[in-house]
Amino acid sequence: MKKKAKKGLLPYLFLFLIMLTILYFVSNMNNKVNILSYDEFIVSLNEGKIDEMDITPKSGAGVYELTGKLKNYKENESFFVRVPLSDEIISKIIDTNDEYNFKLVTEADPGSSSFWLIIINVLPILLLVGGTFLIFTKQMGGANKSMDFGRSRAKLNEDSKKIKFDKVAGLQEEKEEVKELIDFLKNPKKFQKLGARIPKGVLLVGPPGTGKTLLARAVAGEANVPFYYISGSDFVELFVGVGASRVRDMFKQAKHNAPCLIFIDEIDAVGRQRGSGIGGGHDEREQTLNQLLTEMDGFGANEGIIIIAATNRPDVLDPALLRPGRFDRQVTVNFPDVKGREEILEVHAKNKTFAKNVKLSNIAKRTVGFSGADLENLLNEAALLAVRRNKEHITMAEIDEAQDRVLMGPAKKSKKYTEKEKKIVAYHEAGHAVIGLKLDGANEVQKITIVPRGAAGGYNLMLPKEETYFSTKKELLDTISGLLAGRVAEETIFNEVTTGAHNDFEKATKIARAMVTEYGMSDLGPVQFEQRESGNVFLGRDYTKSRNFSSQVAFEIDQEQRKIINECYNITKKIIKENINLLELIANSLLEHETLTKEQIDYLVKNGKMPSDEEVKEEIKDLDNLSLDELKSLAKDKSIKGYTKMTKEQLKNELEK
Repeated sequence: MKKKAKKGLLPYLFLFLIMLTILYFVSNMNNKVNILSYDEFIVSLNEGKIDEMDITPKSGAGVYELTGKLKNYKENESFFVRVPLSDEIISKIIDTNDEYNFKLVTEADPGSSSFWLIIINVLPILLLVGGTFLIFTKQMGGANKSMDFGRSRAKLNEDSKKIKFDKVAGLQEEKEEVKELIDFLKNPKKFQKLGARIPKGVLLVGPPGTGKTLLARAVAGEANVPFYYISGSDFVELFVGVGASRVRDMFKQAKHNAPCLIFIDEIDAVGRQRGSGIGGGHDEREQTLNQLLTEMDGFGANEGIIIIAATNRPDVLDPALLRPGRFDRQVTVNFPDVKGREEILEVHAKNKTFAKNVKLSNIAKRTVGFSGADLENLLNEAALLAVRRNKEHITMAEIDEAQDRVLMGPAKKSKKYTEKEKKIVAYHEAGHAVIGLKLDGANEVQKITIVPRGAAGGYNLMLPKEETYFSTKKELLDTISGLLAGRVAEETIFNEVTTGAHNDFEKATKIARAMVTEYGMSDLGPVQFEQRESGNVFLGRDYTKSRNFSSQVAFEIDQEQRKIINECYNITKKIIKENINLLELIANSLLEHETLTKEQIDYLVKNGKMPSDEEVKEEIKDLDNLSLDELKSLAKDKSIKGYTKMTKEQLKNELEK
């Protein structure tokens, strides 16, 4: 930092000295100097016209330099004359001074001081030369930068060697897929011996925040090889050909540093399908992609260069980029399951202090659909809330609030409801809870609140009872029923409907549409009329998308979709009317407490009232004294699935939730 500061001050120092020199010359230009001959000087001396005089001997030149003023001179006017270096001249000047009494000053011979001679005569020249050199250097530096325009923007990341697989949690299968790359980078001869060809490129595909970049860095860290990082947008420039030049330079650097790993993030910025027409033809991007394809074909399979790219839009990539010999392998990095979420939470919880009752396994079960980045953000938000509340530990209260903030935004406690609005919201959210309790396939309500968050007047956290890879038709229908329950509760209690269910209808309609057009779960039979890829925002494809069904089939699709919604609506209405007392109980509890957790809802269903603080504490305290059979009996009463196969510790953890 000090060296940079010194370099930054040098130009200003040079500029300051140049300005001083210029000021010196400008000030001398304002002074008028009359050059007198020797005879003119003697005449003026004899006639007593001299007002003041300075005598400076120049022994090296054999003369005296005389400067001064005559009596008729103006203020800025002076004379200058050189006379022979002799005692006669000095004697004459002294005699004249005795007669006319003018001001006389004698200076020392500057020739006796070589230092001052250099300063006076050489310094101005050095300043001018130095300033000129500085200006030309800056100009040449700008020229060099313009010549550097086509150089690669790939950055060598030294910190990647510190990242190992132990810092990548929740991606067990994905790590297994890339372990071959690490073995090859460490010992390529082992693969060459058997004639194996290691993949030139690996494409990491997955939603944002799932750890694609972290996984690539861990590969380089485990293999202990250079890690070059670049974004796809760093290739694309205004001028055609610049991106292609950067691609060539990037591979040139990589070959000099092989074995190494190149990571291209957001490759869809440069690797979009060519010739997409209205989707955005771009000469510079297409030229860059062509060069990337050529370079990937240009180096050998086992040269020690491996390219890892990441994208969350694989559908828009050019097919030539994905063929074998370029990106040979695709690794899908999905959202973590409950075990993966717990491992990720453990990684991010290492530098945080939690209360004793906080269990990461419980948090993992409540965060279905969270990515690794979401989980890190969740714990960070909880830590910030704990600091704001002046707590020494992060408690479940902060984690609950942080989860609500991440999903819906901060609570708007200053927003005031009318009593009628508050009551409508309470019954709306209670309706979701009733269906979640009564239908096995419906999403289970984990938390209900009538405190406004974001754009929503109320909020309920509904999660699947179990994480599964696919859904049955019954589960999808029950989910639609759960989404419609808010509107049904409003209509049943108040005999009127509101706009509060518009988001529920949006989700329910999407599920019903997919059941008819994608999943073959309607009377139209097992036929797929629409593809999920068509939902992606890609203008070129949206405009050229062809319909593979007639207008008559489109009408039948609409009928089937409406039929599913109406049947689920009737089922929901029947369940709500049969459990009107439970609806009233949950709604009234919401009006009193504003927020209910799953445990409180379960207690309401069993006991018909809200648990007191003493009852909650006593129940948790008594768990330590219960036997395994007693814990299983309690777990059965609380409808905990799989309780028969749980250990005593697992049962305690589930019951404490």
